[in-house]
Amino acid sequence: MRLDPADPAFSHDPYPYYARLREQGPAARVELANGTHAWLVTGYEPGRAVLADPRFSNVPPQRAGRPKPNSPAQRARACLARHMLNTDAPDHTRLRRLTTAAFAPRRVDALRPRIDRLATGLIAGLTERLSAGETVDLVDAFAFPLPILVISEVLGVPEADRADLREWTYRVGSPADALPQGAADEAWVRLHDYVSSLIAEKRRVPGEDLFSVLIDDSAEDALDDGELLAMAFLLLFAGYETTMNLLASASLRLLTHPHELTAAQRHPDTHWAAVVEETLRYDSPLEGATWRRTTETVDLGGGAVIPADDSVLVVLAAANRDPQHFPQPDEFRPSRYLAATNAERPAPHAAFGHGPHFCVGSRLARLEATTALPLLFDALPDLRLATTPTQLPYRPGLLVRGPRTLPAMVTR
Repeated sequence: MRLDPADPAFSHDPYPYYARLREQGPAARVELANGTHAWLVTGYEPGRAVLADPRFSNVPPQRAGRPKPNSPAQRARACLARHMLNTDAPDHTRLRRLTTAAFAPRRVDALRPRIDRLATGLIAGLTERLSAGETVDLVDAFAFPLPILVISEVLGVPEADRADLREWTYRVGSPADALPQGAADEAWVRLHDYVSSLIAEKRRVPGEDLFSVLIDDSAEDALDDGELLAMAFLLLFAGYETTMNLLASASLRLLTHPHELTAAQRHPDTHWAAVVEETLRYDSPLEGATWRRTTETVDLGGGAVIPADDSVLVVLAAANRDPQHFPQPDEFRPSRYLAATNAERPAPHAAFGHGPHFCVGSRLARLEATTALPLLFDALPDLRLATTPTQLPYRPGLLVRGPRTLPAMVTR
């Protein structure tokens, strides 16, 4: 089968395509729009098996992608190559252990009052604009800036620098057709230079922020400067991109399922968490895990024999719609996470991975969503979608998933 991840029809609703792939077996070989081939794993159990199998390496092949120009922007992008998602054990284990310590539950939970204050400030601005009759893009005005501000807290970015950080991050995370020529390259260089200077400053004057924990030279297996740069970029992008998509998708589902919004507002202690969990399942902010490659020929059964050195992608969004694990998988139904006993609840969704692959930032993402969404909808009870859901553009590609824009208005 052929797949063009940039096709607007596919990016808006990829699930019928994934369902057809799932019928072919544990993995299906597809031809991508650039002429290359890859294996997509779309089932829940096969996905878990691949993520835990050491024969599927995280290290990209040396020949991956087209040759890149030796420009300052490309050198800045290349710093990402050393992050932990592109490594195998023992380096992956070491990097993950340090990151997990930085995201310890008590550190993350201590951010709740700050998240509340940041969200309240953004919502106040939203309310003013909506009250004046404006149509406001909830992605641009709410879902994007909140996680950027929060991850700035995590990285210890001074408040005076956060507007620049937000702008640079917006540029490097935007589709190429959405920016003036050269804007993304300039942002990459500015980000690289800024993070390098931030590392130097944290070494000189450590703070209480989580990034200072990673920079601590006295820690066992401390990160070197290259690893710190890669980690900073990873935390920055993973810290805002997935949470932005979670906030945007949850807002969309609540605007189009008003009975679920009413239930959450009537039972806030239980239902808001269920809304977040169901959004992570139904609209996974991570469409796919990081690309893997086989280190040897792997037989997944069902006729799926993957040769050595082939590219493999576990499609988390598809695994979360596997009918073998989620009854009525194409229905948005938060009540499935309100079962009376653990035995009655559905299997864990794959939005943030499982076991050793569980995302270390998942606690922070959930905290942001369960804090900010109630504030948004309580402050704006008359909030309405200003377009039809079928007209919403989605982010292209196979890595992240979420609406690019979410125009909203208030009824009078």
